[in-house]
Amino acid sequence: MPKKAVMIIAPQMFRDEEYLEPKKVLQNAGINVTTASSRSGIATGKLGLKADIDALIKDIKVKDYDAVLFIGGPGSFDYYDDPVAQNIAREAVKEGKILGAICAAPGILARAGVLAGKKATMFEDTGELKKGGAVYTGRGVEIDGKIITATGPQTAGAWGAAILKAIGGKVDR
Repeated sequence: MPKKAVMIIAPQMFRDEEYLEPKKVLQNAGINVTTASSRSGIATGKLGLKADIDALIKDIKVKDYDAVLFIGGPGSFDYYDDPVAQNIAREAVKEGKILGAICAAPGILARAGVLAGKKATMFEDTGELKKGGAVYTGRGVEIDGKIITATGPQTAGAWGAAILKAIGGKVDR
């Protein structure tokens, strides 16, 4: 059975490369990728990318996925105080799934309370990670158990490769 990942993007202002590059890495390895958001239809990236939304976050069943990935960009701040997004993050940890976040999105994980005592990174140290009990490392990609965080567009490909490896897929070189 093919592995499955869900990529959660904001309806507006998600970061195009942070969505496209890891999605390409995962799909090229045969991972089935679902794109979810808080609104149906088409989401628009910060740089103008149009992405079809396959599912609403309120309908996501974490148990159906091997990886749950939050994509950054200015739009990801919409999910910082979103109880649905926070519950998805908590559920992913509870179910032992791979949980990823890139750029500003690790703040969602911090606010969900799933980074306490974990090493994590994000676009810049805004204090969100520390408030959530995480140890900010500033590394491009940080892996702590099944939680994989990254800093932004320049690390999107490496983040995708780390997620693929964690899922058990073969990274195409």
